[in-house]
Amino acid sequence: MSELTTRAAAHCHHRTPYCSRCDLLVGLEGLHVTRVGLDSDGARLIVQVESPPAVMGCATCGVLAHSHGRRDVTLVDAPCFDRPVKVVWRKRTWRCIEAECPTKSFTEQDEQIARRRALLTTRACWWAINQLRREHGSIRGIARQLGTTWNTVWTSIHPLLKEMADDETRFAGVERLGVDEHVWHHVSQFPIECGGRGPKMLTGMVDLTGDPESGKPKARLLDLVPGRSGKAYSDWLDERGDDFKNGVKVATLDPFHGYKNAIEDRLEDATAVLDAFHIVKLGSQAVDEVRRRVQQEIHGHRGRKNDPLYGIRTILRCGQEKLTERQQSRLNKAIEADPRHDEVFIAWQCAQELRAAYKNPNLPAGRATALKLIASLPTCPIPEIKRLGKTLKQWSAAFLAYFESGRANNGGTEAINGLIELHRRVARGFRNREHYRLRMLLIGGGLTHPHLK
Repeated sequence: MSELTTRAAAHCHHRTPYCSRCDLLVGLEGLHVTRVGLDSDGARLIVQVESPPAVMGCATCGVLAHSHGRRDVTLVDAPCFDRPVKVVWRKRTWRCIEAECPTKSFTEQDEQIARRRALLTTRACWWAINQLRREHGSIRGIARQLGTTWNTVWTSIHPLLKEMADDETRFAGVERLGVDEHVWHHVSQFPIECGGRGPKMLTGMVDLTGDPESGKPKARLLDLVPGRSGKAYSDWLDERGDDFKNGVKVATLDPFHGYKNAIEDRLEDATAVLDAFHIVKLGSQAVDEVRRRVQQEIHGHRGRKNDPLYGIRTILRCGQEKLTERQQSRLNKAIEADPRHDEVFIAWQCAQELRAAYKNPNLPAGRATALKLIASLPTCPIPEIKRLGKTLKQWSAAFLAYFESGRANNGGTEAINGLIELHRRVARGFRNREHYRLRMLLIGGGLTHPHLK
């Protein structure tokens, strides 16, 4: 630059009308910086750009067009130097002199810079999308950084998200499929056309296929559909087509018969695997139920501070190998305090054996333990453990499939649910289910594009 930068503006005066250093700094390919300044309150950076002079032919007839002046278009750009930025693009306009041509005049366009009638530059749109995906930003917070409004940001990025979501190629290569449900709102369940938000529950499908290099699963959200039922899952699988269904080899799920029926009906060649976390959780719940029942039978009231069983309620939920000497001593002391506490100890041992089956480093040995539990627990005199045994027996095929599928589980699906819950809190809730779906597909890794970092 040949002169100092002032608060009002900075100009480039060289033999050529453009400054390569300014062009490099702004980084809009094909455009040159002609002026840089601040707005009236000094809070926003204003960058004026234009394309260099060039010969232009009419796109309709090909006849050489004549210059028809310029048209200033103001666009919101990605923030720079801790300031919002606006780009004033001095677009060239041309006039076609061919009398028979229906195109009388036209304006230069470059979708690499901005789409037609856009409010944000293409760069600002992808900057906003990456802020949502990687930095867990909110639309309102992104709008504040860009110096614009919520509606401007969302209407600018929505078409890009929709275009990526409609790309069917993102469903290719799925070999392990997880499914789980979650609640997306806590208000009226009236139909959308009646002023409500529709069903509270959504069914989410997650790709759990292992990475080709490391072999470790890298979970990505494939879709969210309304409802928690086998029909919702079945309809979604039918929409994907036979190629998709034939490619799925393992389908993990929680103990819900609706999803299991859908897998058996639509994924005939896939192995259904019951999630290990939920089975261990069922065991822990059974121990809690036994403890509460015994407490009530002995004392006639719920657990209180000085009651032995109430004092070890958290210890009973821990894995045996994780107990310290002090915790083990407290457990033994509480069980020995009353012979009727033996029922709780037996239930705890059953739950620990169930947990040990999954933690066994040798899969055949772990499967042998699981088979032993399926055979013995249904005959246990403790009603809660007997009910647990019946559940395991009913789900025996999916239960044992864990040991035959390389420890397939639904952990990645639960991780995606955690991300969904985080972004729902960041957004302070959602009113539009389609907007919710697009946002969650973005943060759940379900959308792909070269501009996504």
